[in-house]
Amino acid sequence: MNKAEMKQAVLAAKRHGGLSWSDIAEAAGLSPEFTCSACLGMNHLEERSATAVAELLGLSTDVADALQTFPDKSWVNTIPTDPLIYRWYEMVNVYGETIKELIHEEFGDGIMSAIDFTMKIDREEDPKGDRVHVTISGKFLPYKSW
Repeated sequence: MNKAEMKQAVLAAKRHGGLSWSDIAEAAGLSPEFTCSACLGMNHLEERSATAVAELLGLSTDVADALQTFPDKSWVNTIPTDPLIYRWYEMVNVYGETIKELIHEEFGDGIMSAIDFTMKIDREEDPKGDRVHVTISGKFLPYKSW
């Protein structure tokens, strides 16, 4: 089973079972954000977590095996057309250089890791309309001279 087939099986079982990503993450013993990413094929799970997810969803060991396979992190579209994902690209285009300048000013020349990285998504109630609260934390990796 490849990652695309795994993704479709997981999404169908999640929908059929009426489960949330928090339910699935609890079985995996991981955060909802990371668990969802792995179930969508962009990360992998260790054996215990993969087995627990497949069992919770009533899916085969083929799904558990696919969840453990290292992903090929590639994108079909350079700029996605899904409105929610596109807005993230828009934010990076508008504020990316600002983020880079402020990180360099605070930390020096380097990058923020997307490997040593955490993310948390929360709902923030607001009388003017609920807000999406995203917290992203990545390790700073300085460029080295040699």
